[in-house]
Amino acid sequence: MHASSSQPLLKAALWDMDGTLVDTEPYWIAAERSLVESYGGVWSHEQAMQLVGQSLMYSAGILQAAGVNLGKREIVDTLSARVIECIRTEVPWRPGARELLDALYEAGVRCALVTMSEGPMAREVVASLPKPYFEFLVTGDTVSRGKPDPEAYLTAVERLRMTDPELALGQCVALEDSVPGVAAAIASGVVTVGIPHQMPLPEDSRRTTWKTLAGKGVADLEALVAERAAAGLPAGALLGQAN
Repeated sequence: MHASSSQPLLKAALWDMDGTLVDTEPYWIAAERSLVESYGGVWSHEQAMQLVGQSLMYSAGILQAAGVNLGKREIVDTLSARVIECIRTEVPWRPGARELLDALYEAGVRCALVTMSEGPMAREVVASLPKPYFEFLVTGDTVSRGKPDPEAYLTAVERLRMTDPELALGQCVALEDSVPGVAAAIASGVVTVGIPHQMPLPEDSRRTTWKTLAGKGVADLEALVAERAAAGLPAGALLGQAN
């Protein structure tokens, strides 16, 4: 670790997947459009943007309303199969994501994946990485309430505390790109970074905003943990914005 004895330690990085680690949203949008059109419907960019970061079951309900005459589970399975097929052809990594993952791994910072995608797809992405960067995965099919509910992030923190009972929320940093994802991370109480991609994020003093992960390292996350502690803010708060 780079932190001094007087500085609170960065203990964990909690990664969103779609849009943060990998740029799979175009795969999802193409799969959604193909499915809706196969039932004679129309799927607009605006409709697709409403689903970014949402749970898959929620998204399936929106697709049913758009004319897809299938059960929610069948919709989720159909979409997931199409996106997995695309991932097997090419994993579209987001800029700086693999480099930051590697730096955290080398520094001994624990990483977990916290995604609304389901286990088979998340494992497909993780399997393409060269090292075991992620200690565990919290996926959309393992929680009862999807983002923006904080359940997925709280579940990740609970699992981290199984081997480190002293771990504090302010020692964990969540990396998110979507409005629901950022809301879930903030509500859980972890330090939150928004890296907007498909859609802009509204101004919110409770999180930091980075334009990209490119060029970001362990020290940048450690600084956010130190800032939270120095500000003496409640668990869900964080001062300022970063560039």
